Amino acid sequence: MTPYDVIVPAGGAARRLGGADKPGLTVGETTLLDRVLAACAGARTTVVVGPDRPTARTGVRWTREQPPGGGPVAAVAAGLDLVDAGTVLLLAADLPFLDRRTVERLVTALDDAEPAVEAAVLVDAGGRDQPLAAAYRTAALRSALADLGDPAGLPLRRLTGGLGRLLVADTDNVAYDCDTWEDLERAREWDRDGR
Repeated sequence: MTPYDVIVPAGGAARRLGGADKPGLTVGETTLLDRVLAACAGARTTVVVGPDRPTARTGVRWTREQPPGGGPVAAVAAGLDLVDAGTVLLLAADLPFLDRRTVERLVTALDDAEPAVEAAVLVDAGGRDQPLAAAYRTAALRSALADLGDPAGLPLRRLTGGLGRLLVADTDNVAYDCDTWEDLERAREWDRDGR
C-alpha cells in the first residue's frame, strides 16, 4: 500500500452541539478524536487542524487554520502545508466507528484507480458521499486549492467537488458522524451494544 498522510480538521464551532468541543466528546470512554487517530495509525504524518488537545496517540502534528474557525477548506490548506506523501486522507474528527480497515480500503482503492481518479470517497448507506472520509491525490488537492484563492469560509465541496472521484461503499456504516447530541447518544448506545 502506498504511504499516506492524514489531515483531520478539528477546529469547527460545533453549533449543533451548543459549541461543545466535539473532538473531545467520548464514545465508550474514548474521545472521538482518539478514535479517528487510532484508525489512521498507519499514516506517515498525521496533522490535526484545530486547538491542541491531549490525545492517546503520540507524534501528531498540530496546526491552526487561518483565520481560526475559518472552515474546512482553510483547515485543509493549513494541513497541506505539513504533508508530503502522494496520498492524503481527509478524515472528520467525529467518526466514532472509523476503523483501520476502512482507511486502508480507501488508500488501496485510490492506489488501484486509473490516474484520472483523484479521490476515493466513502459513500454512506443513504448514498451521500463523505469528502471527510476520503483519500485524495495530494497534488490534485493542492491544485484545486490554488484555483480557489482565499480558502476562508468556503464549503469543502468547492474544493473537492470538481475532482475525479471513485465512490467506495461504506459497508460497515463507519461514516456515521456525531453532529448532534442525538447522534452522539446513538453512537454511545451502539458502542455499548457491541456494534
